Amino acid sequence: MKANRAYELLVHRGGRGPALLRAKDEADHVEVVEIDSGEVVLFWDTTPQQTGRLSRALKADLAQMDAGAFLAHWRRYETR
Repeated sequence: MKANRAYELLVHRGGRGPALLRAKDEADHVEVVEIDSGEVVLFWDTTPQQTGRLSRALKADLAQMDAGAFLAHWRRYETR
């Protein structure tokens, strides 16, 4: 099964406005949620500048990889 059928990507911005105008201490949150259970399986706190790159990379891998390979690949980069 493709990862984008099993997981959903959620991005929560720490503040309003574009990333370049926000303070560096306003953290964004990037989550990968299991669709069936609604449980968060991967989570990152990122700076506004990192959020866009991370979400684009996650979206690309969600579309290309199967669910097991996606979790195995991204779990090593997860922060808690």
